[in-house]
Amino acid sequence: MKMQGGFLISQIKQVGSRVFERLLHEKKIDAFNGPQGRILYVLWQKDGISISCLSKKTGLALTTLTSMLDRMEKLKLLYRQKGEGDRRKTLIYLTKEAKKLEDKYTEVSKEIGDIYYRDFTKKEIKEFEDYLKRVLKNVEEVL
Repeated sequence: MKMQGGFLISQIKQVGSRVFERLLHEKKIDAFNGPQGRILYVLWQKDGISISCLSKKTGLALTTLTSMLDRMEKLKLLYRQKGEGDRRKTLIYLTKEAKKLEDKYTEVSKEIGDIYYRDFTKKEIKEFEDYLKRVLKNVEEVL
């Protein structure tokens, strides 16, 4: 049996990213791009987390993440602050401007979700996402 799961996931990520960028453009959302949206999404869930935690939650390498955070800080989407308990640890926080963008991001995310799951039943979506979680767990165990 020829296994294509990894290839298909990679293709979905590439094409899905282009569609997401197009949706942002169509809605005239230029405050952030798709990859930055992933960082914002994690921070909207829990603000004031470390860079290493953000790296784990986004799946971005620390070097990639650091340069993205630099750009996002210049765009006034986030700021860094030393941790109170451990001054060596830097925590990442959203600005008020970034917090205001959450509804726009949610709208675009819903649209792309509707595209991904067109003609899927709720049961199929749950099963599919359960399989994806298993695949993710499998690859994370190798790290």
